[in-house]
Amino acid sequence: MDTIDMHNSYDTTDKDWWRGAVIYQIYPRSFQDSNGDGIGDLIGISQRMSYIASLGVDAIWISPFFTSPMKDFGYDVSDYCDVDPMFGTLADFDVVVEAAHQHGLKVMIDLVLSHTSDQHPWFQESKKDRSNPKSDWYVWADPKPDGTPPNNWLSIFGGPAWQWDAGREQYYLHNFLVEQPDLNFHNEDVQDAILATTRFWLDRGVDGFRLDTINFYYADKELRDNPALPPERRNANIAPSVNPYNHQEHLYSKNQPENIGFLKRFRALLDEYPAASCVGEVGDAQRGLELLGQYTSGPEMVHMCYAFEFLAKTKLDAARVAQVFEELEHVAKDGWPCWAFSNHDVERHASRWNLSPQAQRLFATMIMCLRGSVCLYQGEELGLPEADVAFEDLQDPYGIAFWPEFKGRDGCRTPMVWEPSNQNGGFSEGFPWLPVSHDHLNRSVSAQEEEPSAILHHYRRAIAFRKEHPALIKGDHGGVTADGDVLHFTRSHEGQTLYCAFNLSDTPSLHDMPSGNWMTIGHELGGATPSPDFKLHLGPWQACLALKLT
Repeated sequence: MDTIDMHNSYDTTDKDWWRGAVIYQIYPRSFQDSNGDGIGDLIGISQRMSYIASLGVDAIWISPFFTSPMKDFGYDVSDYCDVDPMFGTLADFDVVVEAAHQHGLKVMIDLVLSHTSDQHPWFQESKKDRSNPKSDWYVWADPKPDGTPPNNWLSIFGGPAWQWDAGREQYYLHNFLVEQPDLNFHNEDVQDAILATTRFWLDRGVDGFRLDTINFYYADKELRDNPALPPERRNANIAPSVNPYNHQEHLYSKNQPENIGFLKRFRALLDEYPAASCVGEVGDAQRGLELLGQYTSGPEMVHMCYAFEFLAKTKLDAARVAQVFEELEHVAKDGWPCWAFSNHDVERHASRWNLSPQAQRLFATMIMCLRGSVCLYQGEELGLPEADVAFEDLQDPYGIAFWPEFKGRDGCRTPMVWEPSNQNGGFSEGFPWLPVSHDHLNRSVSAQEEEPSAILHHYRRAIAFRKEHPALIKGDHGGVTADGDVLHFTRSHEGQTLYCAFNLSDTPSLHDMPSGNWMTIGHELGGATPSPDFKLHLGPWQACLALKLT
């Protein structure tokens, strides 16, 4: 189908719209099914656009909907320029873009560039022999003399990162599933082809991209072995502890310096359009914030990135948040982060950190006050806990491989709950691809709309509060500090200064207000007011938000 130029039909004058934006992530398989086949689709997304807009967010990010064999549920792409029939058609995508723009929402889509599906025509040609035009489009390598893989690199899904191909009598690299061969970005033809697919979607009217595994694009040209990672430096930020992937320091299989050059090319393409932007996913357990800083450090680089510091299992207390921002100040002073507590790859944070409803509300308020942009994951605004998915219902190959020590990602991918009238929560009239959690039904959108004290309304208020204060959107951060259980800082922008304090515990805390003339605000978010002696008596999971008057 011919591309259509839609980006000029929409007001995109604010090139900086992404800075401080609130982005709502949609996992299309599980958002809304419009045709009764049990799988969410693009038309379903368009049907729910007024709900998304009612949250007050700035943009949507749609996880992959491209043509795919679905070995990794769309993150294995076999055609970058078409829609998988299970999600609809290119015409349906145009409807989504139009509906979003009519509601004042930007559209970001998920680009999976580090690897393709093994069914992609590029790979099918590449594997034929060693002399075809695309023979060097993927990372191929001869075996060692004893026939074993060329080096010790491991796949993030477990086991070696190399797969033998009998036709070429060589191994190919796959940092993820065997069915996801890695592209060779050292080949400029590969870069050109990737940029051409990016232009295809920009010309269809998308406003930006989420870049999957942005630090995996290049592998070391010499294919050197990764060194072992000492046990004391290991963490489970991006892979469960049962995965041997955590036993290596991934110096050579990703994070290569050549990546900077490609990201500059990518940004230059985006700059040809009125206000296109991107957010990169940095997958690294040790150097995530450092890479975030490198990749977002200036107008030639990507606009924003997120690392996994706030997506990790580690409970977020005041000291941990302050520590993250202290490191950020050292390694990414000029960068722009994008924060998320939940997404399609991690256990929902309500369960991951065992949060009470009060704690969930405070975390929602806090993320809206941090310097950076924000990603919210569908259902987060409903306070959904992780769904318990039985082994026989699992679809995720990651969970099936590491069960029961790691149950995979299906618990955060179950269908969105819209109303409780049937077992499918209004998601589908058919049999859903993953079962709807019984525990989710009484937290549905329609049930919460009718309940004034529901967390859904708190999310709307928190987003609205951010929108009302430019200092929270684009402002500087002043001293992110932990005093006991209380995290506090200031945000300042063009003469507006806000003071933000959060009691990240289930016990009361006493805290001093800063000097100066302050007016407390944010009472609709449960914010505290100082006592006559200017002491803050913060209840469990309570914030204080104040505006400097003079």
